[in-house]
Amino acid sequence: MTTRRGFIQKTIQGAAIAASGGMLWSYLVLQNARASPFALRPPGALADRDFSALCIKCGRCVEVCPYNTLKLAAVADGAPLGTPYFEPRQTPCYLCPDIPCKNACPTGALAPGLEDVMQSRMGLALIDTEHCLSWQGLRCEICYRVCPLRDKAITVEAQRRGRSKHAMFLPVVHSRDCTGCGICEQACPTQVAAIRVMPANLIQGKIGDHYRLGWIHVTPEPEAPEGPGTMDGPTGTASAPEAGPVPGMDFLNQQDY
Repeated sequence: MTTRRGFIQKTIQGAAIAASGGMLWSYLVLQNARASPFALRPPGALADRDFSALCIKCGRCVEVCPYNTLKLAAVADGAPLGTPYFEPRQTPCYLCPDIPCKNACPTGALAPGLEDVMQSRMGLALIDTEHCLSWQGLRCEICYRVCPLRDKAITVEAQRRGRSKHAMFLPVVHSRDCTGCGICEQACPTQVAAIRVMPANLIQGKIGDHYRLGWIHVTPEPEAPEGPGTMDGPTGTASAPEAGPVPGMDFLNQQDY
């Protein structure tokens, strides 16, 4: 009788443990699935899918960071559980020249080919012009002055104010050189930062390969067709290749006005 009772108790306990483990695992899976796409990674981090596949959540990059910038995502954090990320408003990346976090990574989730930390692209700074002090006509430019790539990643452009005609000195971010370090976000003096760093793919568009900007692209001279080719009528001009549908076709072109 005692053996049978003990067997039943252990069976119930095992079922309860299994159910609890299943619930915990389900919660962790859902937490990872709902993780915020705004997580900023260490310098040299690969694209999100590749980074998630290679990162083993060992925490070595966090341990070697001399400024305690990096932290591993906990259950309640927005990033996938156990992955390294940083919040610029609290502690930005100070762009260590020797990139210790990258060198500590054992799997290559932080690109080993990155030699110059200024070439890293952790994110892209975005200015909220409605709440930026400089864009409201006040003198600030703090983000410009603290930027490690001043006059490259952030420049200041002079512009006349509307009615008073007084000069306004407006900070402008240039995506080509912005590292996404977040030093500007931490230094911003507004109650909520008027300049924020976000993953570039969330805020940058793409103009499209079918556009040609004359001041950027140089159109090569067309080459004469070789062989008989396909000819249009008696003029003998070679026919152009058929163009497929253009993604993002202009909405206005589809309307009758």
